[in-house]
Amino acid sequence: MEDGKEVKAAKRRERQAALENPDSDVGLCGWVLIGFSLLLTLVTLPLSIWMCIKIVKEYERAIIFRLGRILRGGAKGPGLFFVLPCTDSYINVDMRTITFDIPPQEVLTKDSVTVSVDGVVYYRVQNATLAVANITNADAATRLLAQTTLRNVLGTKNLAEILSDREEIAHSMQSTLDDATDDWGIKVERVEIKDVKLPQQLQRAMAAEAEASREARAKVIAAEGEMNASRALKEASLVIAESPSALQLRYLQTLNTIAAEKNSTIIFPLPMDMMQAFMKR
Repeated sequence: MEDGKEVKAAKRRERQAALENPDSDVGLCGWVLIGFSLLLTLVTLPLSIWMCIKIVKEYERAIIFRLGRILRGGAKGPGLFFVLPCTDSYINVDMRTITFDIPPQEVLTKDSVTVSVDGVVYYRVQNATLAVANITNADAATRLLAQTTLRNVLGTKNLAEILSDREEIAHSMQSTLDDATDDWGIKVERVEIKDVKLPQQLQRAMAAEAEASREARAKVIAAEGEMNASRALKEASLVIAESPSALQLRYLQTLNTIAAEKNSTIIFPLPMDMMQAFMKR
């Protein structure tokens, strides 16, 4: 994998060097036109100086074409640069980070679920020469490639992975886009998944499943509580059976609790032995 990336980077550097330092000459006719342009510039001084001197901002680079060929040295700027009025043309390239939204894409996941996913991509022009010479519109191409990459990556994931592994999916998309746009002089800095929209029927089914799971857990917890309470009551009954006076103390504690809550209610506990005597009669 690393060897492949190194080979690809070497080829890209060779293409860039070939663009910035062309070996082919402009020919005799080309030199004649360049000389005529220089002569015209000198004759029309100082008016021609305003047509020859151009300015690019700090975040821009200028690609100069002389007789249709990229001028030796590659991109110019920032600051001042010189062009010939008749033979030279130039294109300004913005080097700042550009952000765009990926429109919602209807994707069929690996487990045959249709979801709508959108995202956002951050990229910048890393090499102005390649961005101008190798592709017609780098921005539009990057946008279209981001849409197809989102569909291709999500098509290999199931629904659970899409909902839980957004960072991994975003990193995979960034790597794929960065490799694909490398020949265009584009550097994809970041990709983020914004929203995953599920069908209404699937949302209701997942909500019902989650509710049933919570009810099942609640019943298990209640059963465990009842079991622990019964064990505690069993141990308490054994302790009270060993000491009859503990039962009387428990009666008094219960009376104290009832008297604190309901002052108008008085309860007199009767021993079970007394009730058994009446029942025998």
